[in-house]
Amino acid sequence: MNLRSLDLNLLVVLQVLLEEQHVSKAADKLDMSQPAVSRALQRLRQTLADPILVRTAKGYDLSARAVAIRPQLKQVLLDVEGIMQPERFDPSKAKGVLKFTGLDLELVLLMPEVVRVLRLKAPHLRIEIVPQRSEHFDLLEQGEVHFLATGLQPKTVQDQYRRMEVITTSHVCVMDKNNPLAKGMNLDQYVSASHGLVSITGKGPGAIDVILADMGYKRNVMLRLANFMSVSEFCANSDLIFTLPEIMAKHLMRNDALVIRPLPDGLATPDVRFYFYWHERFQHDPMCCWVRSELEALLASR
Repeated sequence: MNLRSLDLNLLVVLQVLLEEQHVSKAADKLDMSQPAVSRALQRLRQTLADPILVRTAKGYDLSARAVAIRPQLKQVLLDVEGIMQPERFDPSKAKGVLKFTGLDLELVLLMPEVVRVLRLKAPHLRIEIVPQRSEHFDLLEQGEVHFLATGLQPKTVQDQYRRMEVITTSHVCVMDKNNPLAKGMNLDQYVSASHGLVSITGKGPGAIDVILADMGYKRNVMLRLANFMSVSEFCANSDLIFTLPEIMAKHLMRNDALVIRPLPDGLATPDVRFYFYWHERFQHDPMCCWVRSELEALLASR
């Protein structure tokens, strides 16, 4: 049989007919007219090549095939109903795997509190932090992670991504406390200083370099790093200046050899916004819907 030619509504009518064994009673239960149920019965008889209901001295009875398919039909309709019903997610019983990715320091800043909340409410849910790739959004695009924590934005078509803002922060300078510029600096001194740059991809200029270029300046980038976690070690006891989001700079202050200083007057940079991103494929996933609700509650409580 070609299933495309089968009207699934007929199966609902068939189930009631098998229960009531009477067209009029089935029509009342289905809230349909008797002629409509009669027509449905006729179509069922043609499809199944079976009378389904047979007349007896006491009214109607089920055919042998109708008796055989009645328990099967009930299970089939229950299965279909289960498929069509929204899946429920019970965090206390969930045993799946939830995957996050992001840059090292971004994850250190954003994830520990999130993990604590998720572990408390979903103790059997396993959480994996997946190493970030050079192309920031690849893991989301390929469905290998559920969430990406980042301050960057996708370079490609963005309508496939959803996001939730986590925090907004400004740029500051981080340098060794003995750096002469720690006492104050103007824009020319900033540009002439030796700079460190964290470049995840290892390609192209940093965001600050683009802003400076538009102003007609070019700074001296003397060191490129591949991650934020090593900034403290390279910056301490050196002449290097790193320009970082303030939230990251404050985390590096665990090294008492470093200080935070504002950007020089005349250098205006847009705030950095950090987000949790997810792909459209997980927009309606029950587990991810629950995680997003927990993230929203966590952010609202701050």
